Amino acid sequence: MSLIASIKSNPRLKQLALWLLMPRNQARPRWWVQWFWNPLKHQHGSGSTICRSVRLDVLPFRQFVIGSNSTIEDFATVNNGVGDVFIGNRTRIGLGCVLIGPVTVGNDVMLAQNIVVSGLNHGYEDITQPISTQPCSTQAIVIEDEVWIGANAVITSGVTIGKHSVVAAGSVVTKNVPPYSVVAGNPARLLKQYNTQTGQWEKVL
Repeated sequence: MSLIASIKSNPRLKQLALWLLMPRNQARPRWWVQWFWNPLKHQHGSGSTICRSVRLDVLPFRQFVIGSNSTIEDFATVNNGVGDVFIGNRTRIGLGCVLIGPVTVGNDVMLAQNIVVSGLNHGYEDITQPISTQPCSTQAIVIEDEVWIGANAVITSGVTIGKHSVVAAGSVVTKNVPPYSVVAGNPARLLKQYNTQTGQWEKVL
């Protein structure tokens, strides 16, 4: 059995390993993880920029990848504690955005400001326990190539946003968005789709 498998199978060792990686009741890793381990573990493409005030709550036991010529703007947060985070090439993550894995963001994607993309859900079913102590569940979010998401939108777990689609500002996306579509609202609904036969963006009745 490998060392990692041994740690995962032993609750005490697992608890100790997590304590060594991050302080109790915090998502941010310890300074030695941020400074010495993460730079060796996680992949940064050539020409990529992670601005100075970005909060990288990334841990070495899951993946964090940012592609070439991509940018994560100031005051954004990236968290891979419960799922991998992949960001493609030539993609911009705007000011104050939050990405909580499992999340895959494609190439040439634009996320405006203060967008929340979270593949995490907290359990609440047991009314005898606080929600904070109940098990979490995850469902991967996929944002395909060339998507534009407007400011203050929320993308919920399990959603796929198809290629070259637009999510209007302030939308809450709870269902998959087809490729070449425009959605808006809370919950977001389909407004337009590109018709390949007419070569036009057409309203959805």
